[in-house]
Amino acid sequence: MRILSISTLFPNPVKPSFGVFVGNQMRAVVARDDVDLTMISPIGMPPWPLSMRSNYARLKNVPEMSDAVGLKVHYPRFTLIPKIGGDSNPGRIADAVLPLARKLHAEKPFDLIDAQFFFPDGPAAAKVARDLNLPLTIKSRGADIHFWGKRPSALAQMKEAASQAAGLLAVSLALREDMIALGMPAERIGVHYTGLDREKFHPVERGAARALVSAMPNLGIWSEGPLLVTPGALIPRKGQRLVIEALKLVPEARLAFAGAGDDEAALKAMAKRLGVADRVHFLGLVDHEVLPHLLCAADVLVLPSASEGLANVWVEGLACGTPIVIPDIGGAREIVKDDSAGRIVPRTPEGIAAAVRELLANPPSQEDVAENASRFSWGLNASNIVHFWRDVLEGKPIAGNQELMQA
Repeated sequence: MRILSISTLFPNPVKPSFGVFVGNQMRAVVARDDVDLTMISPIGMPPWPLSMRSNYARLKNVPEMSDAVGLKVHYPRFTLIPKIGGDSNPGRIADAVLPLARKLHAEKPFDLIDAQFFFPDGPAAAKVARDLNLPLTIKSRGADIHFWGKRPSALAQMKEAASQAAGLLAVSLALREDMIALGMPAERIGVHYTGLDREKFHPVERGAARALVSAMPNLGIWSEGPLLVTPGALIPRKGQRLVIEALKLVPEARLAFAGAGDDEAALKAMAKRLGVADRVHFLGLVDHEVLPHLLCAADVLVLPSASEGLANVWVEGLACGTPIVIPDIGGAREIVKDDSAGRIVPRTPEGIAAAVRELLANPPSQEDVAENASRFSWGLNASNIVHFWRDVLEGKPIAGNQELMQA
């Protein structure tokens, strides 16, 4: 079975943690030896002089093809128009991918075209699939549906791609319902839960983990006191402002943000204005090798996002034995099934603070918390997506396939 998969969010030699969860999935697929996978990760580069900015200039060092991230990946460039060109990205991505896809297909034909995000990857992959006259599959992960689904032009492109696709995937049952509500064909949508690197994400005694991360000079984590951690990009959708407000209601706790983004300056100003700046630490981007230690060291993981499909970091936090406090969004109820996993709360500072206080006062054991993530692994995740691709090629039903939903 020869699969051509397209993902704009994927590790590369310059940004090895970029889209690491997609990279983990595809490495596990390749390790099975029953799929011949070709990976294409288009890289967006804006016109000069924007291309000279440091975040783009670094990407010029990514080769056209590399196996530095554990599998062979092609990195064609497409023209990116920052801020205003999002709706038209699929066309430019397809134009960049098609010459390469045609060449590779002529050398050794593919059986199926796959997209790992619904937007912009899905409509771009649909154009490639039409050109090569091949079946199409598309996976949705959350923000691609919840954000782009509110933009008429993007939604129209996604619905057209969905109607063309032989099979669709959602990362949670809740996201599947959201896709159906947008008008996508229910009978072709399966559920494919995320995976987990069980060798990295597992409980380490909290005190020992705290001593380790507090000794790391690049982190500078406090060695004492209850620790809350909020991983993720510093953008409004992730809800870090709510966590800062909640911190004021939990005076004994300290908070570490693990991530970077455009909201950092505003968040620092807010922490100062509320008088909690001395209890908030901005760690920046945390290496994926260090993240498990940080999660094990934390007493509570707090992530009040406005939308998610089923966040990988929810599963990673639980696997480390750290209870999570999250809103009732996406697949939250598919992962927080009882109090041992944490709390599902209103998306308010008061709701967050109340849940944090409960968990600090009566913490579940790390082992009990970690049991909530025992059903997740990248091996099972890879097995399920390969099973899905095979079912698509054999014309078998997708919706309601219980094997896909195993996790």
